[in-house]
Amino acid sequence: MGEEPRAYIGRFAPSPTGPLHAGSLVAALASWLDARAQGGQWLVRIEDIDTPRCVPGADALILQQLAACGLRPDAPPLYQSQRSSHYQAALDQLIAAQLAYPCACTRQDIARTLESRGMPRPRHGELVYPGTCRHGLQGRPARAWRFLTENTKPNRRPALIARSQAAPDSVADQILHWQDRRLGAQQQDVAQEVGDFVLKRADGLWAYQLAVVVDDGAQGITDIVRGEDLADNTARQILLQRALGLPLPRYLHTPLVLGVNGEKLSKQNGAQPLDTHAPLVCLGAAGRVLGLQIAAASTGDWLAHAVPQWAALYPA
Repeated sequence: MGEEPRAYIGRFAPSPTGPLHAGSLVAALASWLDARAQGGQWLVRIEDIDTPRCVPGADALILQQLAACGLRPDAPPLYQSQRSSHYQAALDQLIAAQLAYPCACTRQDIARTLESRGMPRPRHGELVYPGTCRHGLQGRPARAWRFLTENTKPNRRPALIARSQAAPDSVADQILHWQDRRLGAQQQDVAQEVGDFVLKRADGLWAYQLAVVVDDGAQGITDIVRGEDLADNTARQILLQRALGLPLPRYLHTPLVLGVNGEKLSKQNGAQPLDTHAPLVCLGAAGRVLGLQIAAASTGDWLAHAVPQWAALYPA
């Protein structure tokens, strides 16, 4: 007999770098609708680990904006800034399994190595890590990493990064396959297209990839509904989920709201804070991006009509 299906738990995970804008409401609404359409729970997680970019009070403002649009989480928000010990435990597990190691390379070091090897230019503006420190910190024995981490200046400590392969020096299972509920069949060769990737930054801050996987596992997230710009992260997160023995969630990546320059709407390209004094206007605009056409006189009615439309578009 197969495993019993897990009760649906979804989430919206904003970074408190400012108020919500039209693009972030699309992701919030989609994740809320998916949870409601499947009779599940909807959680909010505040992803505030990148502390230099966080704006004081932005978390409370985001929750107020969501509530004004009728999107209220089913439990108090989880704050990543309070979960460092959980990330450290996961990192220790990966190190013990030889699936993570220290790296002292700068971006300039990586670029020079790629150039010397005649490797392709960066994809999406990212450098594909060539594995320089995989067997030791730039020629130093790998066992020296802890001493170097503890005894170098804060801005010179090694980063800690994950292997992009299933096991040390493995050549098996490098191409990952998964199904996206909107985008269809997906695949990525993480080793070739991304390379090994950072888990803990050289400045001591936790990287997104590790934190999101640990928290999704801890919260029992079964379905991840988020913007299409994050689809490229999925393969790395599946690698970490497998390495940490966590259940694999389902994925659905939503259309993006674009700025005037044709790129994802963001504060950097003119996104304005969401004006929730007119929540029906906000919901209507977000709904149209998601393919929903709804006429309603109140926020509650709009959401009530949106749930079955969403369920028809994306059945369980």
